[in-house]
Amino acid sequence: MKKILIAPDSFKGTLSAREAAEMIAKAARDASPGFEPVLMPIADGGEGTVDAFGAERREVIVMGPNGRMTRSFYGVLGDTAVIEMAAAAGLPLADPLDAAGTTTYGVGELIKSALDAGFRKFIIGLGGSATNDCGCGMAAACGVKFYNAAGKDLTPRGKTLADVVRIDLSGRDPRIAESEFTAMCDITNPLYGDTGAAYVFAPQKGADAECVAKLDAGLRSIAGVIARDCGTDVAQMPGAGAAGGCGAAIPAFFGGSLKRGIDVVLDVNGFDAALEGAALVVTGEGRFDSQTAGGKAISGIAARTKKKGIPLIVFCGAAEEDESAYDMGVTSVFSIQRKALPFKEAAPLNGPYLYRTALNVFRLLV
Repeated sequence: MKKILIAPDSFKGTLSAREAAEMIAKAARDASPGFEPVLMPIADGGEGTVDAFGAERREVIVMGPNGRMTRSFYGVLGDTAVIEMAAAAGLPLADPLDAAGTTTYGVGELIKSALDAGFRKFIIGLGGSATNDCGCGMAAACGVKFYNAAGKDLTPRGKTLADVVRIDLSGRDPRIAESEFTAMCDITNPLYGDTGAAYVFAPQKGADAECVAKLDAGLRSIAGVIARDCGTDVAQMPGAGAAGGCGAAIPAFFGGSLKRGIDVVLDVNGFDAALEGAALVVTGEGRFDSQTAGGKAISGIAARTKKKGIPLIVFCGAAEEDESAYDMGVTSVFSIQRKALPFKEAAPLNGPYLYRTALNVFRLLV
């Protein structure tokens, strides 16, 4: 029997990580009874993180990114609460997309709910946000106060970050000081600048060029206020730009730390032990591109398979040629698309397309 460790991320908007893993496993079994698929769906902090941990869901009603109440959840993993940024401030919840006007307030409400339930250990997944508020909404929900030049208390959004002249932590929920926060950060981008939160990620959240420039200026401005009033220099901290600046919020407002999201998931799920005896590892994601090498899930898997000398196959919805992928440990990349189609037409076909592509690859390995 050839052991195949199957550890895909989600194909966003089409297949969950679990669905993708099961489709690939079916292809392996259909290709040969000599294959032994071992499933380990993964996530790097974005949508699907709670499920990747196998955590129990607890539903909570919170404020969504556009200010409307929405049904959300957090996960329970022993004595730890697992919170997905995407579950309360994610792109699928934002209608319309509005990087300048969306808020992370609902994420803070999830934290408060978990605190009320007695949790003092938190894993926060920072992927998939529709926001650019530097996590100020999240902090405001937990009692942090933000003031403008007129002395008025406000809950900053991306468009009002530059209005903040003072931050007061004295009203922050005291239970936060008793708690441990670890943020799963899937990128290394700084808070602002050409490779920061606004310029790299805000366009996919609905921002045009003029808006991006204003958002970046707001992030620069509030970084200075955070340094002075919170005692944390987040300006060029690697990962501070995650989730529209929430990577900066975790250490600044919650006293937490940033860790590469995929490493947290792989360690909790025992990935290294599962690698023992594996002849092949298969992973995947919706889009394989230059961001993959910058800290996304596949780069974390590749680092570990490379050390063991185990081949790594990637299936993806779309592939952007990037030679660095092979340097980091990827053996081969396969796009599952069979013909060129608009996303809305291709999305429902991704399941069968993934199956057919995987089946053809596994037939080569029999």
